[in-house]
Amino acid sequence: MAVINALGRRKCAVARVYLTEGTGKITINKRDLTEYFPSTILQFVVKQPLNLLDAAEKYDIKVNLFGGGYTGQSQALRLAIARALVKINAEDKKALRAEGFMTRDPRAVERKKPGQPKARRRFQFSKR
Repeated sequence: MAVINALGRRKCAVARVYLTEGTGKITINKRDLTEYFPSTILQFVVKQPLNLLDAAEKYDIKVNLFGGGYTGQSQALRLAIARALVKINAEDKKALRAEGFMTRDPRAVERKKPGQPKARRRFQFSKR
């Protein structure tokens, strides 16, 4: 099997994934998964598509991850891994889509508008 690559985004986070056959090692920016995401919840989020397809010990994953915060990064990585798994086996797409792992979350920060302190907040108004 050749190297399979895929891209995942969430808010400002971008995850580039390189999947090869291996033992289940996940390396993010030349660091181990547990070192990069100390939170077990974020580790669980990253491994969700692999656990769904029972492929956690089949592939080595090398990740290039930048931008955003840790939650956005973990969700971007989940999307990238799901997309890479679909490139390997197209039949898995239905199961991954049913769990919501194939959908790119479009929510992002709304821009600040002129004449207002924030995107929707107005300056305090008083008649007097």
